Amino acid sequence: MRYIHNTSTDPAFNLAAEEWLLRHTELDVFMLWRNAPAVIVGRNQNARAQIDETYVRARGLPVIRRLSGGGAVFHDLGNVNFTFLSLHHAAGSGLDFARFTEPVIAALRAMGLDCAFDGRNDLTLDGRKISGNAQHIWGDRVLHHGTLLFSAGMTDLTGALRVDPLKYRDKAVKSVEKRVTNIAEHLPPPGMDVLEFMDRLMAHVSGGAARGELALTPAEHEGIEHLARTRYRTWEWNFGRTPAYSFTRAARTAGGMVEAHLDVCSGFIREARLLGDYFGERDVAELERVLVGCRHERAALAERLAGVDLDAYLRGVSPAELLDCLF
Repeated sequence: MRYIHNTSTDPAFNLAAEEWLLRHTELDVFMLWRNAPAVIVGRNQNARAQIDETYVRARGLPVIRRLSGGGAVFHDLGNVNFTFLSLHHAAGSGLDFARFTEPVIAALRAMGLDCAFDGRNDLTLDGRKISGNAQHIWGDRVLHHGTLLFSAGMTDLTGALRVDPLKYRDKAVKSVEKRVTNIAEHLPPPGMDVLEFMDRLMAHVSGGAARGELALTPAEHEGIEHLARTRYRTWEWNFGRTPAYSFTRAARTAGGMVEAHLDVCSGFIREARLLGDYFGERDVAELERVLVGCRHERAALAERLAGVDLDAYLRGVSPAELLDCLF
């Protein structure tokens, strides 16, 4: 097995690293890595439905879709991620979370943490979640990755994922809320910081590999960066793959009540209805047709509406008010 300490904190690069290694590695892999603050959504999720748009936009948090299924998670530098890549997955054997979490559980117990595998894919301490896990199978290879909440920012963890459950209706997988805790709060004195924790975790799983032996090669960096640029930093992957959904929002404006009803497919508005008690000189159906075919994204909507005489359709409704209603 090869052991990698990936020192990048770029979320797009790190998720690309997992996929690139899955497809190109010639050895089983165990990798540790951290992300700068970001929201990571499951492969089958509606990215828009999992996040608090206002919170995420105000903090400039990237939203990135990963290769595996499961729910949305918030990552920051207090969250340690681990990845196992196995080249020998028996066809038809399905997902096996316990197999890959056993070495991590053993390492945590060696640090004095009485953690356990719980439910379908979690690790817990005193009944509180410290780790969520997910898997992706590619041919006879399997990617298993998990989070380890070491000293994560709990305010961001809950704030970035706070959503209005009535705003979206779709068949995509919903994130499951569960009580969580940070590992650092449970370590026996004198404790440790996150980097020491990573070193001890790597040493236990690897049997003592030194950090200097764990780097990605320049060629690997080049291949991973290309994949990050062409997939994991693109709107098409992160939002365009979103399952079809219906979006509804109502807002009281200076011009009256406006209700937006949108049908969205692959991230693009397929149908739009604007209802309410507003007044207008022109048929609002013309404005609705302007919205059809636009990305369901605030900047794209603003650009699409930039040349429209909005007051002719929705008297007294400002562009900002309509955008708030549409997104």
